[in-house]
Amino acid sequence: MAKRTFSMLEAFLVFLLVMMTGITVALLTLLFITSGTVENHKDSGLLTTQSSPATEGSMAPQGSTTLAQGPTPTLVSPTPSTPEPTLFQNFSGYHIGVGRADCTGQVADINLMGYSKTGQTAQGLLTRLYSRAFVMAEPDGSNRVVFVSIDIGMVSQRLRLEVLNRLQSKYGSLYRRDNVILSGTHTHSAPAGYFQYTVFVIASEGFSNRTFEYMVTGIVKSIEIAHRNMKPGKIFINKGNVDGAQINRSPSSYLQNPVSERARYSSNTDKEMVLLKLVDLNGDDLGLISWFAIHPVSMNNSNHLVNSDNVGYASYLFEQEKNKGYLPGEGPYVAAFASSNLGDVSPNILGPHCINTGESCDNANSSCPVGGPSMCIAMGPGEDMFDSTQIVGRMMYQKAKELYASTSQEVTGPLAAAHQWVNMTDVTVWLNSTHAAKTCKPALGYSFAAGTIDGVGSLNFTQGTTVGDPFWDIIRDQILGKPSEELKECHKPKPILLPTGMMSKPHPWHPEIVDVQIITLGSFAITAIPGEFTTMSGRRLRQAVQEEFAAYGMPNMTVVISGLCNVYTHYITTYEEYQAQRYEAASTIYGPHTLSAYIQLFRVLAKAIATDTVANLSRGPEPPFFQQLITPLIPNIADRAPIGKNFGDVLQPVKSTYTVGEVVEVIFVGANPKNSAENQTHQTFLTVEKYEATSATWQIVHNDASWETRFYWHKGLLGLSNATIQWHIPDTAQPGIYRIRYFGHSRKQDLLKPTVILSFESTSSAFEVVTTS
Repeated sequence: MAKRTFSMLEAFLVFLLVMMTGITVALLTLLFITSGTVENHKDSGLLTTQSSPATEGSMAPQGSTTLAQGPTPTLVSPTPSTPEPTLFQNFSGYHIGVGRADCTGQVADINLMGYSKTGQTAQGLLTRLYSRAFVMAEPDGSNRVVFVSIDIGMVSQRLRLEVLNRLQSKYGSLYRRDNVILSGTHTHSAPAGYFQYTVFVIASEGFSNRTFEYMVTGIVKSIEIAHRNMKPGKIFINKGNVDGAQINRSPSSYLQNPVSERARYSSNTDKEMVLLKLVDLNGDDLGLISWFAIHPVSMNNSNHLVNSDNVGYASYLFEQEKNKGYLPGEGPYVAAFASSNLGDVSPNILGPHCINTGESCDNANSSCPVGGPSMCIAMGPGEDMFDSTQIVGRMMYQKAKELYASTSQEVTGPLAAAHQWVNMTDVTVWLNSTHAAKTCKPALGYSFAAGTIDGVGSLNFTQGTTVGDPFWDIIRDQILGKPSEELKECHKPKPILLPTGMMSKPHPWHPEIVDVQIITLGSFAITAIPGEFTTMSGRRLRQAVQEEFAAYGMPNMTVVISGLCNVYTHYITTYEEYQAQRYEAASTIYGPHTLSAYIQLFRVLAKAIATDTVANLSRGPEPPFFQQLITPLIPNIADRAPIGKNFGDVLQPVKSTYTVGEVVEVIFVGANPKNSAENQTHQTFLTVEKYEATSATWQIVHNDASWETRFYWHKGLLGLSNATIQWHIPDTAQPGIYRIRYFGHSRKQDLLKPTVILSFESTSSAFEVVTTS
């Protein structure tokens, strides 16, 4: 490797970075190391499960160890506060319930989760985020499973534990760790701040209890709605390829896999969409769940509007079609476009190009001749990121619509679920009958800091780095600590940048205890993956689980990979891809044998289901629940209106007339929209309303969940702010008289008095929309 040299400016910036990082780590350590900050969460009732306590160790994964946790209280399950609905039993099919609830959280003064880009904070809203829940039970109600797809970056361990706690409080042992799957869609435009492990807390710039509570409440509410709405119905399955929507963003890594293995597949991405159609016994539509491997990164890292990206747009289109006459986010039909093995899959189908020269940079290092890796960026098919989001989302919607209309194969058979907690830092992996390897304590490699062609890193790191840099090694050793020789040896050929498995202040930086879980509906199995599997990793896992089911009397199983479930552990590559050390491999935190460990663990679950021995599975070591976390770095301050103005006053009015295709824009005196995540007097920041002369009333035609509206918040000094609302008038808009309304909440903090959050609303002047100018 050529010796790296630094200019005076670069050296100065690095010095500043080192100083700032050192000061931050020191402050955080001093401020937030406290005693009694870990709970087992056993007081949450999570011990009430179908399986017995962890006394049967015969099926525990080899090498797994249990963290010391302290005494376990004796628990009595509370009486469910919600009565179980009476279930009609004499029919063929399943009881099916669907539910959707808002889980947006705050849309200002918080980082967006996914790109880990400093300064990419939320500054408004493009679309609301939703939790979509599906409850399925056998006719006699004896067994049931729950699948929830959530418009967030990923499910955190803390989020799942709290959701299970609240479900247990309300329903007793009905909904448990083994039969509830929580899956994130992986949009990179949702709020951060709901994690407990230090790496993610730092990326979030603190833990936001405001957003955490909003998300938990929304997820639980969606399950409650599905629970209440259960009715007899049927489930049908269909499959088909989505063409032209994705590329492999690490094709050189994919080529590391054996030629014979690659020859079995026609593409370096999984193009197949798997879809479940849910109807009642009359054939009336209830909902759908689809799985398709694609990164929701059509909205790039310059975006500041909270939204659900391309998969969310697909859900939006399907739900709008089925819920005629309802506003977005309303209506009984629920359509989830869930994540799958998307680790190396990008929607930016024009591929990586050097933004300064236009030439391709589709090489092993994703680097440009001039400007290096920071110039190598992949672009989507549209004129801008909004257009690309809709183009790719519409592709998924169109395929789902086609599969939905043509499906005829019914899903039948019993429901089952299996779950274990596993210490992923200490799993013995049997490579064959005589040779074994082990997983590692977590660590992130150099190429993690390089980012990807969907969002490059802020420092000059390069993908494919397999040798460390003395300069960065010294900085790492001085600030974070030197990785042990054992850790370095375990992770080879990964050069370790962040030895997170050795870092525990103020809390552990990465999880050790990880969920593995499978639920089955007859011959259909959902594997809940705690991270991002690459294309070939997903293929290997599906094949292994299918083979295990077949070996024990359950042939012809359809197995889907459901990504970003239950706890987040970054990426999982194949052993061969790991050797190339691109971004995905550098982010495979448990070392080169991570995939093999998961395959071994999921085989255990599949065998237990197939042989009806789930009750014999050990629970595994219970994950911690940290009580005191780093608070957000952005303070709460009182909102102020300019002298002589009130909140909601119009600063820039609308014009009198607009043509279809134009953009209506109005600017109001604003208040911080994060207040609306605390006081939810209003369920939307905006409405577009049309005047109906026949009834002399204003009818809402759009809300802030509509893709035609945009809500921008502009933060000023000392509590001053403006709110800009846009309506991009669609071709379908009817001519007539319209107005725009703004709904907000202001924070009032008087001296020696408690903080009060007050609601307000305002209305633009009326304007006319015409079809031609």
